[in-house]
Amino acid sequence: MGRDEKLSILSYSLFAVTLAHMLTHVLQRVHIALFPIIREEYRLSLRELGLIASIPPLIQAFLTLPMGFLADRFGSKRMILLNLSIAALGSLLAWRSMNPWMLVAAVSLIYMNSAIYHPAAYSLVSKLFSPRDRPKALGIQGAGGTLGLSLGPISAGLLMALLPITWRGVYLFWLIPILVGIISILPIRYEPKLDVGEELEEVEKASSMLSLSFILFLLFVSLRTMGGQMIASFITLYLVDVRRLSQAVSSIVYGASSLVGIFAAPLGGFLASRFGEKRWLLLTLSGAYISIALAAAAPTPLIFTPLYILYGFLTTLGMPANSSIIARLSPSSHRGLAYSLLFLPVSVMGALSPTLASLIAEVYGLPAIFPLSLIISALGLAILKFGVEV
Repeated sequence: MGRDEKLSILSYSLFAVTLAHMLTHVLQRVHIALFPIIREEYRLSLRELGLIASIPPLIQAFLTLPMGFLADRFGSKRMILLNLSIAALGSLLAWRSMNPWMLVAAVSLIYMNSAIYHPAAYSLVSKLFSPRDRPKALGIQGAGGTLGLSLGPISAGLLMALLPITWRGVYLFWLIPILVGIISILPIRYEPKLDVGEELEEVEKASSMLSLSFILFLLFVSLRTMGGQMIASFITLYLVDVRRLSQAVSSIVYGASSLVGIFAAPLGGFLASRFGEKRWLLLTLSGAYISIALAAAAPTPLIFTPLYILYGFLTTLGMPANSSIIARLSPSSHRGLAYSLLFLPVSVMGALSPTLASLIAEVYGLPAIFPLSLIISALGLAILKFGVEV
């Protein structure tokens, strides 16, 4: 297949990378869904749980930039195979974990595989499709990630409720699908070096990746991630302690907020192609923040739950636009590095946010996390609106 040929949205390469995306994230939120159980088994405080939630993203942050360089140097296929292999190792270690530190090590491996996947896979997909089709392809790929983020917590709730297994068995359950994912990547042969239809001369004339818009977009992503992770890190504890839901139900609600992303991510990609990435992202995130504000003020779990799920839907609806904007702001020859820079603030804020949220929760209670998260998120939205030119 030539570099200038247009790849079909229904191509095998996109399917395999999407499956790998699902398996990359399927175990990433399981430990958070299990926090109420882990807290009791290991007798941990909110601050200690905050550390468990913070350490893996911190390790991921240290690896994100090197993984971007390696993706540009060695190619996407090799890096995706490496990422799934590390995911398999993390699931085995979590299954055998006997104390909190073994669990932290296992979850760190699971986050490490995410740091490897994103620069490689997003770079590959962004170069396989034309700028017009790129948000659509990234939306389909994003659906795999949101499916994984939802299946992990939901499987934890269902498996423990229906089968005689402990929380450790949830990690073992996903080992075979991860191995299947490794096999699915092997047939991929075509890895373009440049964007579709792009010539080497265009790359040489490309403006610096570190433009003001690029830097401000990373700042927006940082604040958006901080606000979102403050809520996500303790949402199951909030549902159990404040909303009085059971462990199983809280895990399912937590997973359902991502499960709707199966539909939201592809739909968001198609709509971003039609209305423009920045405009669409502003619209969807504004709706998401209004939804979570209403959820926090809801008097009953029956009202909170659909609003929280709507928040997840609207957030995911904007993800393809978010991923596509970074491709527009970066040259294709350094696309792996560009996506590693995109996911670097995600990792850093993913590490800092749980600790900050735990401190707020210990002093003011778990509900206090919501207003602070909304203030931070709104500031990020303002930076996107007035500072980023696409």
